[in-house]
Amino acid sequence: MKQQPSPSLSALFKDQQLFETALTHRSFIHEDSKRSSFPSNERLEFLGDAVLNFLTASWLYERFPKRSEGELTALRAALVRAKSLAQFAQELGLGPQVRISQSEEQRAARERPALLADTFEALVGAIYLDQGIETVWGFVQPFFEREVERVLTGKVEFDYRTRLQELVQAQANIVPTYQVIAMTGPDHRRLFTTQVLIGEKVWGQGSGPTKQAAAQEAARVALETIG
Repeated sequence: MKQQPSPSLSALFKDQQLFETALTHRSFIHEDSKRSSFPSNERLEFLGDAVLNFLTASWLYERFPKRSEGELTALRAALVRAKSLAQFAQELGLGPQVRISQSEEQRAARERPALLADTFEALVGAIYLDQGIETVWGFVQPFFEREVERVLTGKVEFDYRTRLQELVQAQANIVPTYQVIAMTGPDHRRLFTTQVLIGEKVWGQGSGPTKQAAAQEAARVALETIG
């Protein structure tokens, strides 16, 4: 998708300095010693990440009252993953507006999903400080409404492994491990079966045409079990 600058974004802000900070990458600060007093968007990114996670969890809880914790967890992970946030940033035309160093410019950093996702989070943090949580929700809700429909219709895959690892590390301070327990079929039609273990206990098993797909399925089953 071609990025188009969106000047109307600045109109959302009472404090234009917050808007400018949200679009300032750390490389821009480090490029010139005269800019050392400028703030980068890293602190706003940290805040925006927390705000997005809270709003997404709260909305999903109300929107899907019959879904389990594991299902809600996976939905939230899909909505706030870097790829989704980068897509939102592209639609807003944030890439051309980010202030970055010349060296980063030469590496086409404006197109990087990680930079775009971080910038979107920083923008959310800035809106929150400028106008509060209700304004943030009005800003992000259209993105979430559309994206959750894409997820539920199978157009977006969950990253179950990442979400399972986040959950297990937060609750038990250990990392899930995966074991391929079977591999069948000819070379051009392999089927892998994988187990995911938390500690020494098997929490899920899945199959797929690749090791990665089998692990994702095992992680999905484990999230449902935990949920």
